[in-house]
Amino acid sequence: MKLKALIVDDEYPARQELRYALSSFDNIEIVGEATNAQEALALIKALEYQVLFLDISMPGMSGLELGAAIQELPRQPQVIFVTAYDEYAVKAFEVNAVDYLLKPVDQARLKKAVDKVWKKYQEINQMDAGAVENGFTTPAARGGNGADQFKIDRIPAEKQGKTVLVAESDIVYAFTEQDYIYIKTYADKFFTRYTLKELEARLNPNIFFRTHRCYIVNLHKVKEIVPFFNGTYNLVVDDRENSEVPVSRAQAKKLRRILGF
Repeated sequence: MKLKALIVDDEYPARQELRYALSSFDNIEIVGEATNAQEALALIKALEYQVLFLDISMPGMSGLELGAAIQELPRQPQVIFVTAYDEYAVKAFEVNAVDYLLKPVDQARLKKAVDKVWKKYQEINQMDAGAVENGFTTPAARGGNGADQFKIDRIPAEKQGKTVLVAESDIVYAFTEQDYIYIKTYADKFFTRYTLKELEARLNPNIFFRTHRCYIVNLHKVKEIVPFFNGTYNLVVDDRENSEVPVSRAQAKKLRRILGF
C-alpha cells in the first residue's frame, strides 16, 4: 500500500527537491504537483490524496488558507507543511497539520513526518474496519465521503511537470504505450498515473468504450469505422492527426451492438 501524495509549491526546484527526497520512501507515491493553492484545491476535489506536502508562501491563496479550506471538504488529505518560514508553525497546527518542516528538508526529519502520516492512516483504517465489523459505516469506510461524495468530470494528468485537469469531453482516447498510460485530446497528449482499468471505471460508460486491451475511445469523437481484417476495425477519431484506434475482434461485436450496424 502506498499513500497518494500531492506536492504544492510555486517554485519548481523546491518541488523537484522534495520529489527526489520522497523517492526513497516505499509507502509514498507522488501522483501530482501543483504550483498554487487554487490548482491544488481543484486536484484534491478531483482525486483522493492521502497526504499533501504544502508550502505556505505562494501567490494568491496561501498554504495556510488552503489548509483551512481542506477542513471543509468531506475528503481530507493529511497535511505536512514544508516551508522556509518558522513563524507560522502555530497557525499550521490550527488547521490540523500533521507536521511542519523547514526548508531545506532534512531527510531524517522528513522520515519522521512520513511515519506520522503512515501511522495515522493505519489508525483510521483500523477504525473504519472496526466500524464495518460492528454494523456501522464511516464516510471513509464507504469509499471516502459517503452521501457527500464529490465527483467532477475531470481527469488529473501530467504534462511538462505540471498536473492538469482534463475534461472528459476533451478526451478523444486513452492508450497504453511502453507500459505508460496516456490521454489524447485533439491537440495534446498527457501522461496519467491511472491504469486503463481505473480510467475505464472512472469515465462515463455511456460515452467511453474499451475497444482493445490497450485503448479506450470516446465514441462521440469517432468519425469513421474502417473494416480491418478477421472481423476487426479501426476507428478514425477526431483529433488533429486523424488517429486510428484499433478495435479487437471480441470488442467489435460489442461495438456493432452499441452502434447498431
